[in-house]
Formats: sequence, C-alpha cells, structure tokens
Amino acid sequence: MLSKLKELSKDTAVYGISTVFARLLGFILIPFLTQFFTRDQMGIYGNIYAYIAFLNILYIYGMDAAFLKYASISENKNLKDIFSTPYFLVVFTGILFSGLLFWFHTQIAAAMKVPAHYTHLLNYMVIIIFFDTAAIIPFAHLRLQRKSMKFAVIKIINISINLVMNIVLIWGFDADIDAIFISNATASIVTFLILTPEIFKYLHFNINTEILKKMLKFGLPYLPAALAATIVQVIDRPILTYLTDEATVGIYTTNYKLGISMMLFVGMFQYAWQPFFLTNAKEKNAKEIFAKVLTLFMIVGSVILIIISLFVDDIASFNIYHGRTLIAHQFLSGLPIVPIILLSYLFNGMYLNFTAGIYIKEKMYAFPIATGIGALANVAVNLWLIPIYGIMGAAFATLISYLAMCLILYYYTQKHYYIHYEYRKVFTILGMIFAAGGVYYYLLFSGNLNLIYKIIILLGFLLSLVIFRVIEKKEIITTYKMLLRK
Repeated sequence: MLSKLKELSKDTAVYGISTVFARLLGFILIPFLTQFFTRDQMGIYGNIYAYIAFLNILYIYGMDAAFLKYASISENKNLKDIFSTPYFLVVFTGILFSGLLFWFHTQIAAAMKVPAHYTHLLNYMVIIIFFDTAAIIPFAHLRLQRKSMKFAVIKIINISINLVMNIVLIWGFDADIDAIFISNATASIVTFLILTPEIFKYLHFNINTEILKKMLKFGLPYLPAALAATIVQVIDRPILTYLTDEATVGIYTTNYKLGISMMLFVGMFQYAWQPFFLTNAKEKNAKEIFAKVLTLFMIVGSVILIIISLFVDDIASFNIYHGRTLIAHQFLSGLPIVPIILLSYLFNGMYLNFTAGIYIKEKMYAFPIATGIGALANVAVNLWLIPIYGIMGAAFATLISYLAMCLILYYYTQKHYYIHYEYRKVFTILGMIFAAGGVYYYLLFSGNLNLIYKIIILLGFLLSLVIFRVIEKKEIITTYKMLLRK
C-alpha cells in the first residue's frame, strides 16, 4: 500500500507544479488587477468567466471522461481510434457552437447583463473556450500516460504567457479589461499549437462508430452532472449580478479567489486521483488504500484551511507601498467569506474522494443526482440569502451545496463499492474545524480578533490532531519513510 500511496503523492506533486502556477497566476493577478480596475470592472470580469466555465462543459460534454475511461482499459489496443473518435467529434461540435456564439454575441451579451461597451469581450471568450476544448483530450492522454512532467511544462508555458501579457498590456499600455481576455486567448492558442505533435501522433482520420456509441453512452450522462457542478462553482456570480450590482460581484469575485490555497490543494489532488484509482482498482487492498487517502487528504486540507482562514486578512491588507495594500482597500470588505469558501472546497475534495467507487462500478447515474441536488440547493440558497446577507449569503450557498453533494455521493459510492473509511479521524477533524471556526467568527465580529488569538487557535488545532490521535506517531514515521524511498 505504501508504494501505491507514494505513487499518488509523486503524481500529485508534479501535477501540483502546474496547478500551483495556475492558482498563483490567479492570486498574483487579483491583487494586480485590483490596483488598476474598479469594483464594477472586476464584476464584469467575474461574471463573464462564470459563463466561460459553463460553456467549457457544454463544449466537451463528457468526452474527456469517456476517453479516460476507455483508454485506461484498452491496454493500448485501438488507441488511435479511442483518441481520434472523441477528438474529431469535439472539434466539429466546437466549431458549430463557436459559430453560433459569434453570430449572436450581441444578444447573448445582453442576456448576460454585460454592458454594451463590453459586448466585444464575448468574441475573445469564444476563442478561449474553443482552443481550451481542443486541448482537453490531449491533456487527458498525457495524464493517463503518466507524462506528468510534460503536462506540467505545457501548463506552465500557458500560465506564463497569460501572466506576462496581462502585466505588459495593463501596466505597460494602460489597457482596459480587454487585456485579461486577450492574454487568455493568446495563451490558449499557443498551448494548442504546442500540443499538436501529441495530437497528430495518435490521430487518424477515422471515427469508429462502435467506440463513439460507447463513449456517448458513458460521457453524455456526465454532462448534467458536470453542468450541475459548474452551477455550484460559479452560478453565484450571475445571480449576484442580477440581484445586486457589478461592484458587489467584483468584491465577491476578488475575495472568492483568495481561497486559492484550498482550490490549489484540491486541484492537485484531482489531477492525480482519477488515473490513480482507475489503475489501482484491481489491487487486493485497493479499498484500504482509498480509505487512507481520504484521511491524509483531510489532515492536510484542514491544516491549510485553518492557517489561511486565520491569516488571510493580514496577507490581503499587507502594505506594499505608499499606503497601497496587497488587495486594494475597496475590496477588503469581502474577506469574511474566505474561510467559508475554503471549507466549501474541503467538502469538494471529499466529494472527489468518493468518486472512485462510482467510476470503478460504472454507476454514473449517481453524479447527476448528487450534483443536481447540489446545484438546486445552491441556486435556492443564493436566491434566499443574497437579498438578506449579500456576499455572505452567496458564500454559504456554496458551502451548503458542496456539503450536500459530498453526502449524497458518499451514500451512492458506499452502496455500490463499500469502503470502511477511518470515520473517527474524519469526524474528529471536522469537529475541530467547526470548533475553531466558531471561535474565529465570534472574535472577528466582536472586534477582538488579534494575532495572539490567531496563534492560540492555530496551535490548539495542531495539538488537537495529536491529542485526539488523528495523527499518530507510527503513521508519521511510516509516511516519512515512504517519502524517503526511491
């Protein structure tokens, strides 16, 4: 089991390099953008990128998941057919979707409540989505082949282009928010071009109808689940746009992205987790491995959550020069949502852990149920709480929906692929998180939160992990030895 856990940790670390850079781009750009753009402009940016997330799902409609599934069990037989069939289909439909979006971009922009003088941003949006979609299956193939280093290098190139162009266009040429979209579009095109040798290596001009039917049967049921999951992630911004104003969306978007650390950790884990459990499902001790993975995930995730929650305000309000803070003053009022967003992503990570049994047993119907209920809960709670609590209501909607998804998927994965998780440790960690969170918010809203109390809460949490035997001495020694092994 230790060798398998080490295998996952290595892939997680390498995929983490590119994920770290991607999230760091978001983190670096957000403080940078707040120094140049108004809350309204940041709101427009956040709103459009929410729709990009939806359209990304529609463009790929589950074919990436289908490719991973059938390529992983093909044993290199018919690999070109398995690659070419979904790739040609996705590119063809992508051209059709893009044509429609280009043709009706004015009407669509109005429906999205994008101001008339920013309607042209939708043209950049379409370019970004098309070329990102054209790269998804090639990236999935790299993951399946465990070419994690190549994957990471290409991602880093993409991120670097995006970052440098944003800085040059905004700082050097005083560009409007167009610069964000131009930079992203350029990076997406360059990434696709870099992947073309990988694409043509496995591409041949043929669509295997038998494989296509299987992939559509597997992938299309994934579409409602993916759309519902995207609703959970980003529907709060369009709803905020309709119920409040662009400035509120700007504050929310800015502070939401300060949850980078948990998004980063979950993103690193997700890239390595799916290929890992698919290739190790036949191991005799697979369920024992999966149970241990959840515990380790919870330990690391909880520590990240507590540290960032306690000190995010110090980071955001850090004075960089001449009274300017890292995050511009006009956005700091949204900081209280950050711990809620971090906890939401921790539950999302638990949800990802529970996907193993569903994929292994091919019980794909569970995904639309879990994410569908999560999406409905998200929309309902957003509509209920935003008029009352504003951005805090949107944050709680995200938390409630991720918790619902986590619990429902846990039920279905246990029904079809029972795993005896380390329940005492998992519930102890959750209990400690809520206890620390209760103390934190009491001190915050009473105006008594200071550095001393933050350090006490952090030390108390870390000591509790040992006192309640969530972390045991023998496991520390075993894990340390595992990581040292070659």
